[in-house]
Amino acid sequence: MRPLKTLKSLYDEESHITYQEKGSPPRLMFYGEDFWVEDLPVGTRIISARPPLEGVPNLKAAIRYAINHPEGMEPLHALLSPGMKVTVALDDISLPLPPMKTPDIRQSVLEIVLELLADSGVDDVHLVIANALHRRMTEAEMKRMVGQKIWDSFYPDRYYNHDAEDPDGIVEMERTSEGEVVAINRRAAESDLLIYVNINLVPMDGGHKSVGTGLTNYESLRAHHNPKTIHDSASYMEPSKSKLHASTTRIGRVIDQNLKVFHIETTINNRMFEEPVGFLMKKEEDYTELDRMKLAATKFSLSKLPRALKRKMFFNIYAPYEVTGVFAGATEPTHQKTLEMSWKQYAVPVQGQSDIVIFGMPYVSPYNVNSILNPLLVHVMALGYLYNLNRGIPLVKKGGVIIFTHPCYDEFDPEHHAPYIEFFNRCLTETRDSHKLSHKYEREFAKNPSYVHLYRKGHAYHGAHPFYMWYWGENGRHHVGKVIAAGAENNHVPQIMGWDRTDTLAEAIEEAKGFMGRSASVSFVRIPPILQCDVKL
Repeated sequence: MRPLKTLKSLYDEESHITYQEKGSPPRLMFYGEDFWVEDLPVGTRIISARPPLEGVPNLKAAIRYAINHPEGMEPLHALLSPGMKVTVALDDISLPLPPMKTPDIRQSVLEIVLELLADSGVDDVHLVIANALHRRMTEAEMKRMVGQKIWDSFYPDRYYNHDAEDPDGIVEMERTSEGEVVAINRRAAESDLLIYVNINLVPMDGGHKSVGTGLTNYESLRAHHNPKTIHDSASYMEPSKSKLHASTTRIGRVIDQNLKVFHIETTINNRMFEEPVGFLMKKEEDYTELDRMKLAATKFSLSKLPRALKRKMFFNIYAPYEVTGVFAGATEPTHQKTLEMSWKQYAVPVQGQSDIVIFGMPYVSPYNVNSILNPLLVHVMALGYLYNLNRGIPLVKKGGVIIFTHPCYDEFDPEHHAPYIEFFNRCLTETRDSHKLSHKYEREFAKNPSYVHLYRKGHAYHGAHPFYMWYWGENGRHHVGKVIAAGAENNHVPQIMGWDRTDTLAEAIEEAKGFMGRSASVSFVRIPPILQCDVKL
């Protein structure tokens, strides 16, 4: 039984914490490119996101104010002089999720910054997408991100994707105090000023992680994208408790000592959906009759469509985010302002852990925009991102159970995820031990000439990337006692991943209670929209 006093105080102060009672409505959750509507056991704790914060009243004014009143640096205009060499780096398509309606915030920032550069006599300007080992963005994606005018002026010679495998395109600086390689894009390193334009979707983004991760190469990423560093990171979303962030901070400080870097960081609210799927932003208790009709119609339509068409439909739904803050200047003081605003939107106070935690698995992750959520990406969402959406301690108890809803289809996009196919079918069938995978296979994949070629000339993720997707779930795998894929359409994928499977959510909950005990506590995290659990014992 839940403590009534705790329930009352939470309910009174934070309306995003409720409990499933008799007569409570069933809960909506993503099931890949479909929706499930499920009754949950009485007493299930329902954790919902905070309402969207209000956006800034005048975005252009907010951008101009930030670059004219930066944190720890002179105003941007004071850093400029005629004939300078300037590089502007941009976050790639992995942010935000879902992709935002146009104009993209990157376009809005660029329009003001590029005008200022031109007025200051700066005409040697390149725009570089900080995609690290992510896939190169396509021409259509690049054009959509910056708008037609900027595209026409800069593409292709002065607007392009970073190439982490270009032997002449990377510069190494001195190593950190811990011996970490510091390597970044040559154009950025040889510029008089590097401007980084960031979208901060969650507190893990931005800060030193922007330049030192987005514009680097495989040798530098190995310093923190490895099983030990990931395992030693108590919270991905709380930089002070993350060994990964400690490493990127050491690397970033070396970069800042060698380059003049001016950050422009933006925060957005969690307004991820609008009509005709605006019901996704509401709690089920708040549905109108029209919302219920729209949900029923959407479910019926999805049931009649082939999976590829459903996928395409969802990726044509763009989010009506609003910008809640714009901050600029030196890396660390700027990012501190960003973190404060990000936590203000996402942090949900939660009292106590649960034995069983349920997540609906959406169709999109940072690594499958306009593509397939393949088995490795289902894994990184469940045990990498959803498990780690916390500050403090995990929502699920040590040895507890995570249940997620997804078909777990055995499908991969050969254009975007070529190395994933071999990793899944060859490596994971031999071992799920991250350290063994790292020592035996990672460098082989990273240096595979075919994978390097597909990364550089096609639109494939780097050969090392599937390993990172596995490492990212290291803490989740070691923490939980069982993972259950509810609704998995095959036995093959869950078996390789080390998960149990059930046909229905009810069966998954029954199995989880058999594992944890009949009185096991249950929490359901309603995502979307995004939230972050601040769990206190």
